[in-house]
Amino acid sequence: MKKLLIVLAVLLILVIGGGYAGMRALNLSINDLQANIDVGTGMSAKLACSGWHLSGLGEQQIYADIDSYTPISSVLNLRFSADKRTVQTNILGLGHGSATFRPGLGCTLDVGDTRTLDTLQMQPPQRSAAPWPEGSAVDALTESTQALMEEILATDNAAGYHTRALLMAVDGKIVAEAYAPGFNAQSQLLGWSMGKSLTAMMLGRLEALGRVTSQQTPGFTPWQSDERSDITLEHLLHMSSGLDFSEVYAPGSDATRMLFNAHSASDVAIQSGQAHAPGSHFYYSSGTTNLLSRFITDELGGPQAALDFLRREFYEPLNLADTTFEPDASGVLVGSSYLYASARDWAKLGQLMLDNGRWGNQQILTPEWVARATSPNTSSNDPRYGYQFWLNSGSSELRWPTLPADAYAMSGNRAQSVTVVPSAGVVLVRLGWTNGFYPREENFARLLNTIQVRAD
Repeated sequence: MKKLLIVLAVLLILVIGGGYAGMRALNLSINDLQANIDVGTGMSAKLACSGWHLSGLGEQQIYADIDSYTPISSVLNLRFSADKRTVQTNILGLGHGSATFRPGLGCTLDVGDTRTLDTLQMQPPQRSAAPWPEGSAVDALTESTQALMEEILATDNAAGYHTRALLMAVDGKIVAEAYAPGFNAQSQLLGWSMGKSLTAMMLGRLEALGRVTSQQTPGFTPWQSDERSDITLEHLLHMSSGLDFSEVYAPGSDATRMLFNAHSASDVAIQSGQAHAPGSHFYYSSGTTNLLSRFITDELGGPQAALDFLRREFYEPLNLADTTFEPDASGVLVGSSYLYASARDWAKLGQLMLDNGRWGNQQILTPEWVARATSPNTSSNDPRYGYQFWLNSGSSELRWPTLPADAYAMSGNRAQSVTVVPSAGVVLVRLGWTNGFYPREENFARLLNTIQVRAD
């Protein structure tokens, strides 16, 4: 009877909107169907909890955001605890999810033993009234660029792109920013895979301090007796580790289990076998970023030490007062995916890279590391990827032909982007919730043209 109910429930989900992987011609096993429900409840609990506490979303918007991935709102029940701290999800009684908010840590799925999280402390700095980028204050904007940005935002949302924030900084000053109704300059918005870039920058800071080198191996115990022992940190940074991790977002896949069902995100990835020789093949893998997060945590001495490092080396000097990096249930930061920040804070991370790792009087990242981080990898199939940054150049074709060749970007699902253009001294931020194509290149090229006209 239970199997029949599962089949009926998931068929309903799939009929409503196609589910995660369509029906695969209705050729799904009971395990596949249960996995569909497990992913749906886990993802819904996580997005609802963080959306409520970090982004300030209402329940209607939370349901809409979840539905953009899989339209299950008609069969999904979201229930907030009396203090709103915990969100529980339920799909027709066949699957349950739960996520809990902790101040400074954001929301984490309640999977397995979460007692470590209750011992962790992370206090973001107080928002500074100093001018951006040292603080959060923004002075007069550039009228023509601001007008165009507001036009782009309005056009985006009339077209259903759900853009929530746009920002442009030139030569270390914000010249334009625009926000959709319900969002503002302090709204912490999910960057999804843009978090990968900060994970890389944490490693870059460790290298600047003489703690690690990009050529060393991570030293994971399960890898010591096989071919994975040759994988270096640089291979992981370049997404050229050769690990057989499945970056397919379908029920039960490595990626969905890692993000929505696992106690430890890195435990999923560390079990991956070897598919290619290290350094030879580029394959985008969120699992490899979470291995970097685990390495950072181990190197620093545990979850609290990693949080202290993040606060001391990034949050405080950059005054990232509207930023939350969320851990998994084991206490390790989910470096691949769960970084929430305001548009102004996202732009600060781009500005740090644009300024070759220098922030005021402090050299947080070495110029040499920034150069390596934004240089092509050694793979034979796609070298246009640096240390967790997407590159415009590096092969015979530009990734974004209408943007300057030296452009590179943090990039995340739903068309999140922090694009850095060194030749123009520009950082461009776009945050939103687009399901499918978004005209990022076209919009950014238009904004860059206003700088060229202004310079003339």
